[in-house]
Amino acid sequence: MSIYRTAMGKSVDMSSLVARNEKVRAVGNMNVNARGDTIDAEGRVIKPVNEKVNNAYSKTVGNRGAHVVRKPQQALQPDIVTASKLELTPEELELEESFNDDLEIEKIKEEEIKKATKKK
Repeated sequence: MSIYRTAMGKSVDMSSLVARNEKVRAVGNMNVNARGDTIDAEGRVIKPVNEKVNNAYSKTVGNRGAHVVRKPQQALQPDIVTASKLELTPEELELEESFNDDLEIEKIKEEEIKKATKKK
């Protein structure tokens, strides 16, 4: 902002006026100050404007990476099946391996279908 001259010839520096009154309650019924922070009856900040902007942005953006909140990573759980593999017969082991191969093939098919639908 710059310095404006009034009709009476006085100079008004708008940027200093805004900076001086940024914590003052705004006129209206929204319970905010001049910055946009939500305030209570005594003028204390309840919710800062930065938090409100972050929430609004995360609602409009479809990308999960744009969200501010991050979930903690889950710890890897040990493979329980490996202990029971020692007790299987050779035929059962072969069947187990073929079942695992089938699962991997199904995962690959699902990924290919997702890629094909995204391209359309």
